[in-house]
Amino acid sequence: MNNKKVIISFSTILFILVFLLGQANAAEPAKDFEVKMVPRNFSELAEMVSPSVVNIRTVKTMKGGGSVYRHFRRGPFSEDDPLNDFFEKFFGDNGPQDFKQRSLGSGFIIDKEGYIVTNNHVIENADQITVVLSDDKEYDGKIIGRDPYTDLALIKIKSKINLPVVRIGDSDRLEVGEWVVAIGSPFGLERTVTAGIVSAKGRVIGSGPYDNFIQTDASINPGNSGGPLINMKGEVIGINTMIIAGGQGIGFAIPVNMAKGIIEQLKSSGEVTRGWLGVTIQDLKGDLAEYYGIKGGEGALVVDVIPGDPADEAGIRPKDVIAEVNGQKIKSSRDLTSVIAGIGVGEKAKVMVLREGKKKTFTVEIGKRPDKVESSTDIPQKQGDELGIVVSDITPEITQRFNIKRNTGVMVIDMESNSRAEEAGFQRGDIIIEINRSNIKNINDYKKTIEKVKKGKQIAFLIDRMNAGLIVIQLEK
Repeated sequence: MNNKKVIISFSTILFILVFLLGQANAAEPAKDFEVKMVPRNFSELAEMVSPSVVNIRTVKTMKGGGSVYRHFRRGPFSEDDPLNDFFEKFFGDNGPQDFKQRSLGSGFIIDKEGYIVTNNHVIENADQITVVLSDDKEYDGKIIGRDPYTDLALIKIKSKINLPVVRIGDSDRLEVGEWVVAIGSPFGLERTVTAGIVSAKGRVIGSGPYDNFIQTDASINPGNSGGPLINMKGEVIGINTMIIAGGQGIGFAIPVNMAKGIIEQLKSSGEVTRGWLGVTIQDLKGDLAEYYGIKGGEGALVVDVIPGDPADEAGIRPKDVIAEVNGQKIKSSRDLTSVIAGIGVGEKAKVMVLREGKKKTFTVEIGKRPDKVESSTDIPQKQGDELGIVVSDITPEITQRFNIKRNTGVMVIDMESNSRAEEAGFQRGDIIIEINRSNIKNINDYKKTIEKVKKGKQIAFLIDRMNAGLIVIQLEK
């Protein structure tokens, strides 16, 4: 009996020890998790990075007094009001002298030579740039280069002292929900530190062709522009750039990995040169992906190829779907734009496309992206059919008048009211380039193809819509 009690006693003790050991092991990750959720080193981060953050003050000359003068020059009074005499005496016949506009921004020092990264909109058109360091010493800033497409700029100061420099991190490793800190001079309040988390990555907000923002709820206000967004290691992982008007807790920063190559180009040549294929592209969504048989809708659809440009020279054609560049998968048109922009002018790239479901690879010598890209708009007049669509051949007059690149297809110039075409979503100015996968070059092609379709059968139209790209419209005959 006594032996039994001893055995039970040891079993109980063993169970308790195993239980306590398990609790101790389980407690470790919980402790780490708690530290991640409630960082205690914001003050250390601020102390470490703030000396490298600068305040940027600019002066811009607004010709003729700017919009403020023009507003008052019109005057709130009628022509015979006696107060107009006061306005004339105050402003004079020729208006006031040029108006000096002052603005504030932020930046950060990236090397001992005095190079400073900021936003293009902070220093654009500035007549005078003053850089104020953390010790309140002031320096004249010189513009080294600007990139309006990404809103990045590089300026430089000359200093005899040993300048404090930021550490650059890896924005690709940043995770949604991770803590970040913004440092800058909102409303001129120098070296203000705000904390928050990464709310989203890869944000596209319509500011340009290279949108790829980090969204954060770390407080960002006017004057923060150009300042660093840092991770919990004190590394710069973004450049604070903009806020949404009226939005609270919504700020955007340029990922530092995207900025690195641009900054290097600005430093070496004062400008940014981007790669160019010479194609008009769009995403594959919904019916369009189904029409081309692309599962998941990944890739960039080639809407048009510019004659004589790199893609044309290599053999890429409209309706090809670009799936890979140099082995890198292309998920969207924005992916393609970004990848090609990062390839040096004159370099050769392997571009894999899907053409009618088959893979083809082309070697393309990358060109230089032009400064401007065109678009088109509007419509003319002609004759109708059983679907309620009024179409016209694309004549030289039409291509010239409406700046249309295509010279084949038929243009929808009108629809009958309440017709199937109108209900299906056709619009004036649409260019029909395929019907049920058959190429449409002119009105004859259009009529013959429509006639072949039996009553009650579906017709799939591939449309090139101005300012929208390729879309698919389906209706029943």
